[in-house]
Amino acid sequence: MPNSKVIVVTGVSSGIGRATAEKFAKRGCRVFGTVRSIAKTASLGGVELVEMDVRDDASVQTAIHTIVDRAGRIDVLVNNAGTTLIGAVEETSVTEAAALFDTNVLSILRTSQAVLPHMRAQRGGRIVNISSVLGFLPAPYMGLYAASKHAVEGLTETLDHEVRQFGIRATLIEPSFTRTNLDVNAPQVSSKIAAYDRERALASSAVVNSVKGAPTPDRVADTIVEAALGGWRMRFTPAGQASLLRKLRRFMPAAPVDASLRKTFGLA
Repeated sequence: MPNSKVIVVTGVSSGIGRATAEKFAKRGCRVFGTVRSIAKTASLGGVELVEMDVRDDASVQTAIHTIVDRAGRIDVLVNNAGTTLIGAVEETSVTEAAALFDTNVLSILRTSQAVLPHMRAQRGGRIVNISSVLGFLPAPYMGLYAASKHAVEGLTETLDHEVRQFGIRATLIEPSFTRTNLDVNAPQVSSKIAAYDRERALASSAVVNSVKGAPTPDRVADTIVEAALGGWRMRFTPAGQASLLRKLRRFMPAAPVDASLRKTFGLA
């Protein structure tokens, strides 16, 4: 497949990343999926696995050079790897916040800086960054996660302005809750403050219940493939709850949006 698009998807061991890599492969693309350990990852049909730790500069650079050596180019980078955290802002340590931003934001900086010289040389490419509806909405007890996704939104919009002169575009995917193990087993802050116990438990339960009733990663994966291979626009919001929340945020007054969010998270 000498004329196939070369796609790199980070974090393909499970969930959205795995479903996305599979869909690209079925479209005839040459797909490289990054994982922290190939030995611990189940094989993925049509996807070439490459070890990469998105939190490590050297690991990212090595992985991208390996991919370019094998394929000769990179047409699309999908920054999917990420993590989450539940806890009140007051009880989230700086160390926990830094680790979250390292995985969710600085990883995008690392991978983008690694692929951009190659995309500039070939005068084209697309960078697809996975944000969230929490990139434009507040979320009680998910403040640092929401902050990281707000940062992804700002970074991506700025990046797109800067690289379009080279034929490169950057775009955002804004999914809502998705039925993945990451969301069902969302980690919580380590040093809890008792005063927040009641509401944190309510919010955590609301997240778990929302995830259980959420669509599978396939819907988000379809949206990612569309954003990568189709016409460009700045934001792609999967159909369903995510699309509805985007419209509510844009068109509804702040007070009803605030009340609806508190009700969703079980807060008085």
